[in-house]
Amino acid sequence: MKKDTNSQFYALLFVLALVVNLSGIGIKFFTDDPALYASIAKNLIYKKDFLQLFTYNQDWLDKPHFPFWLVMCSFKLFGISEWAYRLPALLFFLLSGLYTYLFTKKFYSNEIAIMAVLILMTAQSAIMSNTDVRAEPYLMALVIGSIYHIARLNERYSFGQLFLAALLTACAIMTKGLFVIVAIYGALLGQVLFQKNFKSLFSFKWLFLGLLTLLFILPECYALYVQFDLHPEKVVFGRHNVSGIKWFLWDSQFGRFVNNGPITRKSSDVFFFVHTLLWAFAPWCLLFYFSIYKNFKEVFQKRKLAEYYTMSGGLLLLLIFSVSRFQLPFYTNTLFPLFAVVTAPYTCMQLNKAENTIRLTGQWLYIILLPVAVLLINYFSKPETQLWLIIDCVAMITIIVIIVTRIKENYKKAFMLACTIAFFVNFYLNTIFYSELIQYKGQITAANYANQPQFSKYTLYSLRTENNIFQFYCNRPVDFIPLEQFNTTPTPATSLFYVSQPSMDQLIKNNADFNVVASFTDYPQENILPAFINNATRYKTLGKVYLITKP
Repeated sequence: MKKDTNSQFYALLFVLALVVNLSGIGIKFFTDDPALYASIAKNLIYKKDFLQLFTYNQDWLDKPHFPFWLVMCSFKLFGISEWAYRLPALLFFLLSGLYTYLFTKKFYSNEIAIMAVLILMTAQSAIMSNTDVRAEPYLMALVIGSIYHIARLNERYSFGQLFLAALLTACAIMTKGLFVIVAIYGALLGQVLFQKNFKSLFSFKWLFLGLLTLLFILPECYALYVQFDLHPEKVVFGRHNVSGIKWFLWDSQFGRFVNNGPITRKSSDVFFFVHTLLWAFAPWCLLFYFSIYKNFKEVFQKRKLAEYYTMSGGLLLLLIFSVSRFQLPFYTNTLFPLFAVVTAPYTCMQLNKAENTIRLTGQWLYIILLPVAVLLINYFSKPETQLWLIIDCVAMITIIVIIVTRIKENYKKAFMLACTIAFFVNFYLNTIFYSELIQYKGQITAANYANQPQFSKYTLYSLRTENNIFQFYCNRPVDFIPLEQFNTTPTPATSLFYVSQPSMDQLIKNNADFNVVASFTDYPQENILPAFINNATRYKTLGKVYLITKP
């Protein structure tokens, strides 16, 4: 009966995890990258070209093709919309949960496997990435899937395992570049080294795996060759003779990490991901750090771990992320399935009194602080309706009462309560907070205005390449004119230009001649400032965006 009760609770938590992760599928875009990627996939349909990526009718070279091909297929099946853009990523997110379960069950137990899946599905940044979709949901499935099949292949040769390991690895490379193999092959290398089974590396199956992976990435190489290598006259990154294949094999990731590629960043902090994970992998981060400590302790004391794949692959890539100069918070999402596998055994393992206190404290800090943060945000932001918050609170309190009264073991109680709090926080974000934010996204309002029948014959332009929310929501292609060329570039008489406030300031400074057709309130930041959250000071963070014409 006790086992059945636990199973029922795990099933309930899994259903709630599905609901919360799917609750943001139809939210309008509020950051630039997802709108950019959706616009590029939309342009594949407009141009009826499966191979070449364009934005603002210009060649685009920044990410490989695999996610765009999936989104294009979704658009063709279901129409162009936000939910159709997110659908393939959500399916891959669920696939990452399946592979996390299969991998964990293989090396641990069924209950630990269930816990690992719930850790993955409740990690803060993972849920947020299912609404603010980039490449990470795809990579989560492809990386853990590749490692799972490689682990099976490492035990015994099977063409099916070889085929799937090569296919998933190739798809991961065609999503983010060659750098993903650091986690995939690093996991294998760590397993072999810790088990002192070096001779297993000298097997033809690994050669076949590499060759088959290379075969599977040929579509990406061919697409880049057609768009760039065949056309050295194209100007990309401000220069001619740009090789798309070289970019794919080096600059797309390796060049970024060593900061000598065409796209660079100045910021660098070796501890960036250490403190970023405190919120990104909430409510499990402190327990994850404790699990890493315990694993290292076991290794130093020469005690055998159940497996070394996840710790080796996850920490190796995390280390490289940390020492690189190109750091973004969502990079670590790719490793969350590995982190979940590392963490899950320590959610239910028998520990001594001091270690159990550490484990419970690490979870209870999040259980207490996260709901307080949501209630404070709601208090200061004063959303128009409180209905969803009331539903959210009633559901949370009901589940908490059931867990507290029905679950006896403290470690299971803390685990389930942490999951419940994650649901509460993210259901609030998806149903209330993001909706409030979207009201202040002038790019959406401007696009809806430009879509009106009286402007149907107008050619649309943007003066910045970062106006991709506007580009996506326009019902026809948007061209790009550099701001400094606004006065000198000939355009049709019926042209409509989208202008952000910084661009407007520059046009006025340059004495450009234009007419303002309409202006719209806009929150220009992607980061949510405290002053924006506070309804009383929100107006200080707002600006304007404009639609203008030439006289």
